[in-house]
Amino acid sequence: LVPTEFSLEQNYPNPFNPVTNIKFSIPERQNVTLKIFDVLGRHVSTLVKENMAAGSYVVDFDASRLASGVYFYQLEAGSFFETKKMLLVK
Repeated sequence: LVPTEFSLEQNYPNPFNPVTNIKFSIPERQNVTLKIFDVLGRHVSTLVKENMAAGSYVVDFDASRLASGVYFYQLEAGSFFETKKMLLVK
């Protein structure tokens, strides 16, 4: 089943330690970028940077090397752009 719209879901579990997963859907082939930022807006990691077919995806994020705190994950796919917050608790 091909998604009909872009979506970025809340990570699960949240709060997490040290691994969480991030689900997103894209309705058509797009260049997709999924990045992680710290609370100060500094780029921490790029989880996805590729051309992807339409579909739903789950990406694991391992934050074992990061400090506890608030992080943001940002999905960019074509003209779609969304950011959500997650909490790492060690």
